[in-house]
Amino acid sequence: MEGSTLPKERRKFQRFNLDFPLEYRVSGGPDAFGGIVVDGSEIGLRIHSIKNMSVGSRLNITVIFPKEFQVANFDVVAEIIWKENYSTINWDGYRYGLKFISIKEEDLEKLKQLLSDHYPT
Repeated sequence: MEGSTLPKERRKFQRFNLDFPLEYRVSGGPDAFGGIVVDGSEIGLRIHSIKNMSVGSRLNITVIFPKEFQVANFDVVAEIIWKENYSTINWDGYRYGLKFISIKEEDLEKLKQLLSDHYPT
């Protein structure tokens, strides 16, 4: 369509809506915190959390998800690349965009399988 003003999609990896709990630790910190994964791809996640963290912080993350009749998880190290305040009627917190820094091959395969099983393209 000539003269279209639609923005060009810049993502190399499709994002999928997700709704899984996660546990994370700020790198170097002793305390674990909880949050929710709301969408993701093979290279990053968007999460919601009540903890106020800085852009550039690194997180050690465990995402928990159902696999058949069991619970499974994958682990990743990610960096916060953007942050915004996020509020609903019953909740005040933050929305974070995370980019994977390190993920083991076996955990990447779990993530790919999770995306293809639950959210086929």
